[in-house]
Amino acid sequence: MSDAQHILVVDDDDRIRTLLKKYLTRSGYRVTASASAGGARKLMTTFDFDLAVLDIMMPGESGLDFLSSLRQAGKRVPILLLTARGETSDRIEGLKRGADDYLAKPFEPEELLLRLEAILRRTHVEPPPEEVEMSGLVFNAKRGELTSGARRVRLTEAELQLLSMLASKAGEPVSREELASKSPNSTERSIDVQVTRLRRKIEPDPRQPVHIQTVRGIGYRLMPD
Repeated sequence: MSDAQHILVVDDDDRIRTLLKKYLTRSGYRVTASASAGGARKLMTTFDFDLAVLDIMMPGESGLDFLSSLRQAGKRVPILLLTARGETSDRIEGLKRGADDYLAKPFEPEELLLRLEAILRRTHVEPPPEEVEMSGLVFNAKRGELTSGARRVRLTEAELQLLSMLASKAGEPVSREELASKSPNSTERSIDVQVTRLRRKIEPDPRQPVHIQTVRGIGYRLMPD
C-alpha cells in the first residue's frame, strides 16, 4: 500500500467521508479524510496528495474558497468537486477556479471512482528515467553523460541536448519541429544532421538504427534496450 496513490476526502458529512474512505481503500487507494477546509489545509502541510475530493457546501470556509486558496498558492493537486444536484452555477464557478471535474450529490461511488481515475490518468506524469541503456551504452540525463563501461563517450552540446530531449520521452515520437524549437540555433534540417552523428556514436549499425528510430512524417523516437 506504500505505493498506492493518496486521496484526500474533504466533506463535513460523516457518512460520505466514511463511505468514500471504505470504497476508495478497497479500490487500492490510500485515503485521508477531513471534515473541514481548515483540517484539510493542515493535512496538506504534512502529506502530498495525488487528488482531493472536495465538497463545495461546508460550514465556515466553503469548498470553492478553499479551492481558490489552493490555486492562488500554486498547489496543483487535482480536485474533484462534489456539488449539490442542479447547482449549475457552482459547477461552472468551480471549473473557473481550477477544479478538474465535478460530481453532483447524491452519487454512485462507482461513478466517483471512474471520474477520479480519469483525472489521475490525465494529470499523473511519470518522471523520465534517470538512465537509459542502449546496446551497452548508458545515458545519464541528469549528469549529461553517455558512457560505455568506464569510458565516457564524447558528445557535442547539440548532441547532448538532442539526446536529452529524446530520452525524456523515451518510446514516444518527438517531432523535428519540437526538437528544433528546444535546441538553440537549430533547424529541422540540422536536427537530421545531429541525429546522423548521434547514430554513429550509439547504434551498433548506424545504417540500420534500432535506438534512434525515424518516425515517418513526424520525427524521431528513442528506443532503449
